[in-house]
Amino acid sequence: MVKKQQWLVVTVGFALFLGLYFFGRTKPAPKSPAQQVQSAQPEQLDFESILASAKSHLSPQQQSKLTALENSVVRGDVVAQKIKLYDQLANFWKDSAHAFGPFAYYLGEKAKLENSEKSLTFAAHLYLARLKAVDQQPVQVWMANQAKELFEKALVINPQNDSSKVGLGSCFIFGASGASSPMEGILRILEVANRDSSNMYAQFMLGYGGILTNQYDKAIGRLIRVVKAEPENSEAIFLLAEAYEREGDKKNAAIWYEAGKKFVGNPDAIKEIDERIKSLK
Repeated sequence: MVKKQQWLVVTVGFALFLGLYFFGRTKPAPKSPAQQVQSAQPEQLDFESILASAKSHLSPQQQSKLTALENSVVRGDVVAQKIKLYDQLANFWKDSAHAFGPFAYYLGEKAKLENSEKSLTFAAHLYLARLKAVDQQPVQVWMANQAKELFEKALVINPQNDSSKVGLGSCFIFGASGASSPMEGILRILEVANRDSSNMYAQFMLGYGGILTNQYDKAIGRLIRVVKAEPENSEAIFLLAEAYEREGDKKNAAIWYEAGKKFVGNPDAIKEIDERIKSLK
């Protein structure tokens, strides 16, 4: 039987795969976590703006298909119809239009109507995995807010789910409303990590948060725990390399960038990593 923590890793990994495979990166390479620190008053963005932007890239045939879908709810069991409609809209934006924002939104709306912990947490983690590769801060904050709402609903169903608690804290790190600063999100995650030091998802997000808040020594400690427990966790390996680099430890930064290369299949990306390593020597 798969343990809860292992299931979470599989879920988040699959979510990130969906984001990259179907939609591509939001930009050629994600910004480092330390470059994603939220400004005091980020620009507000709503779904209508995201939807309008996505629709502007549709072909006439796609526009026609989408309009038919959007107008398909009739009288009767409206909730059941909406669940089916949101599923169809999510699939349209994933398979035909390759637009992550509408895809994730409708998947989340479907999950809210189903109101199952599994559906809510899957949709929430999908947002959380994807937003780390987002370049535009307003989009990142919008995604964090969407994930936050889904995690909150999941925690109503199961208040003891540590993965959802960590996920919710992570949303605040990335600028979701309802927290005074990213540190509030870190403290929520810390509560889980202090109670269960073997929770590698909590340790990883604390490492991520440590880089965001320029606490590189703390980030390194957390991420070393993760890579020891999960030697195939390439994201943790590259974050560890960055933490060492930002702390000024070029030797260890180069070592961990080199360790991460084996997980990269793109020749251009490998070239960039090699150049980064060279600059550290």
